[in-house]
Amino acid sequence: MSIEWQDQLREFVNTAEKLKQFINLTAEEEEVLRSNGTTWGTTPYFAALMDPDDPSCPIRRQVLPSVQEQQNRFGMDDYLVWKENRATEEQRPDSIARQYRDRVAFTVTQTCGIYCRHCFRKELVVDGDLKLDFNVDEGLDWIAAHTEVRDVLITGGDPLLLSDDQHEYLIRKLRELPHIEMIRFGTRSPIVLPQRITPGLKKVLSAYHRVPIWINTQCNHPKEITEATAKAVFELLSCGVNIGNQAVLLKGINDDVETFRELHQKLLRVRIKPYYVFYCEPAPGIDHFRTPVEKGAELIRDALRGHTTGLAQPMHVIATNIGKIPLMPDYYIAGKDDENYQLRNHKGEVTTI
Repeated sequence: MSIEWQDQLREFVNTAEKLKQFINLTAEEEEVLRSNGTTWGTTPYFAALMDPDDPSCPIRRQVLPSVQEQQNRFGMDDYLVWKENRATEEQRPDSIARQYRDRVAFTVTQTCGIYCRHCFRKELVVDGDLKLDFNVDEGLDWIAAHTEVRDVLITGGDPLLLSDDQHEYLIRKLRELPHIEMIRFGTRSPIVLPQRITPGLKKVLSAYHRVPIWINTQCNHPKEITEATAKAVFELLSCGVNIGNQAVLLKGINDDVETFRELHQKLLRVRIKPYYVFYCEPAPGIDHFRTPVEKGAELIRDALRGHTTGLAQPMHVIATNIGKIPLMPDYYIAGKDDENYQLRNHKGEVTTI
């Protein structure tokens, strides 16, 4: 298997023939792939993590198109336009999405190392129904003119698939702006393309600066965490880049207690800090991945709280057009009066303070 990250992209697994090098396709999977008109695929590295004989493999289900994507009872039409506030009166280039006054998402590419079947940007990245122009310089000019913006999330697609020179340009231009205090990257590369963390990229990321760089990746199942990921994360940390995880709660993939606990414990073992667990958003065609809204908080209570270190406990949220909303019901206050609170722990035991 290729080691160089560019070779991983050149050998991208996006045909049935290439896929058969890694798994035994079912008749239904073959039929869906023949009729599929959407963008799909992943790197050979990540494809090799699939179970070759299990159609319910959690990695396989994130990669292969499914007939269930044709069902859309709860998905919103024009979801991304609504979610990223693209129909407001504020004039912004296509590359800039905004839910907050002081921070923006800066989309710089539509290319991915995996075209997740549950992607909230599915209309844009996977289905191709939404056409946008991600002109980087227009985005930089807009950010430069909006001095209230202090925090920029560079996203895509997967921004780490840009070249080292492009990263150097982006980071340098943003750091030249006196009002920028933080640069973040949203990327699955440490999970699906750990080969991307090269000496050249490390050189771009590693210089000490008043504007720090943070990376949030997306890992949804413990099978996705390998020694290659652990090494890539360590290399990033050696550059002064902190790594967090933004998992998506996915029905049949990570919504049981055992898997959920193993995922978050294993993330910490490779030095990735659990940050968010996202409710699977109401993008069209992903109803089959969506759990009840309450499920994430229940899993944090039943799988993590009191069962493992507090470092392993993310916040359960849903992303909306007005920002992220915590979905954390308070299971722990059993009662109160004028003088005391009754508090319940993860075992159901109650104490009074």
